Amino acid sequence: MSKNIILNNQEIEHKIKRIAYQIYETFVDEEEVVIAGIASNGSVFAQKIASALSDISTLKVSTCEVKVDKQNPQLPIQTSLTKEEYQNKGLVLVDDVLNSGTTLIYAVRHFLDVPLKKFKTAVLVDRNHKKYPVKADFKGISLSTSLLEHVQVVFDENGDNYAFLS
Repeated sequence: MSKNIILNNQEIEHKIKRIAYQIYETFVDEEEVVIAGIASNGSVFAQKIASALSDISTLKVSTCEVKVDKQNPQLPIQTSLTKEEYQNKGLVLVDDVLNSGTTLIYAVRHFLDVPLKKFKTAVLVDRNHKKYPVKADFKGISLSTSLLEHVQVVFDENGDNYAFLS
C-alpha cells in the first residue's frame, strides 16, 4: 500500500500556528482556554496547538487528554482534568482527523454536561464523510477522499510529522 503524503512537517507546523491564531482571535476576551485533545494523536496535536498558543498570546492555556473508546464511543469518556477544572472556561476539543464524526460527536456530548463559556472544535484533517452533524470550527485542511482511502497522521518523537493518504 503506497503512502501519498498530504501534509509534510513544515505544512503541519504552519497549520498548527494558523489554528493557534484562530483560537486566540476567538478567545481573545477570555482569560483562560482549555485545549482538550482526543487520545492519542488528537492529544499530541492539542499539545502542539497549546504550545503555539502560549507563544503568541497572554491566555492561560491548559491541556486536557480526552479518552474515547473508538470502538464503543457511547462508553463513559475519561478526561485528565476534572469537570470543575474546565467548567466556565473556553474549551477547544481537538482531534487529528475528522472522518465520520463519531468520535468527535461523543466527545462533544461529554463536554455539554458542563457549563462552558465557549466551545469550539479543531482538527488537522477534515475528510468530509460525516455520519453526524458535527463540524470543525478550526481545520488544517479539508480533503475529499473516497471511503476506501485512509488518512493517517504521524507525530514522530523526532519531530518528523506528516499526514498521508493510503
